[in-house]
Amino acid sequence: MKNNIIGLTGGIGCGKSTVTEHLAKFGVPIIDADIIAREVVEPGTDALLKIQNHFGTHVLHHNGSLNRAALRQIIFNDKSQKDWLEALLHPVIRTEIRTQLKKASNTYSYAILSSPLLLETDQSELVSQVIIIDIDRESQLERASKRDNNTKAQIERIIDSQIDRESRRKQADYIIDNCGSLKQLYLNIDALHKKLSDKYSLTSTT
Repeated sequence: MKNNIIGLTGGIGCGKSTVTEHLAKFGVPIIDADIIAREVVEPGTDALLKIQNHFGTHVLHHNGSLNRAALRQIIFNDKSQKDWLEALLHPVIRTEIRTQLKKASNTYSYAILSSPLLLETDQSELVSQVIIIDIDRESQLERASKRDNNTKAQIERIIDSQIDRESRRKQADYIIDNCGSLKQLYLNIDALHKKLSDKYSLTSTT
């Protein structure tokens, strides 16, 4: 794997999609682990069949697609079930991420791997540096509740299941502050994009 792959992560509601969509406008290749995680459990996949056999058909919608809300309810109330699901999906997701990163790393000065579980899994081994999108807990709760139509209690459980803010910040090479306005966020992204473009353009020519 080339060393121009940058990991991007942050807690729920931090604004990962907003950041990656803005970077994509510059032509930066974005490999999104959330999208891959959805693709590997689409109807007809081996992973979805194993999930169905393990949890039962009540974790499927009538059209055969995965009912994520039902599955989330199970795994957030039973750690053993969460562990089983992660043991099944993480290797499959990692394999697909590696395939996509290999292609993307040759198309631009740097590529982004966006993943909410970057620091909690071995996905961190695929990147040379880490960008953290930083946000305070109160803003997380507010933004995630509006976006996902989940209750405050559900969002809090998700936040508590993720790596804590301070530990995340300690592992960052770059921090994008998203506690302010959208305009300020874009300015922060633009500044970091220039820094990374300069750094990896120089690296690729030496």
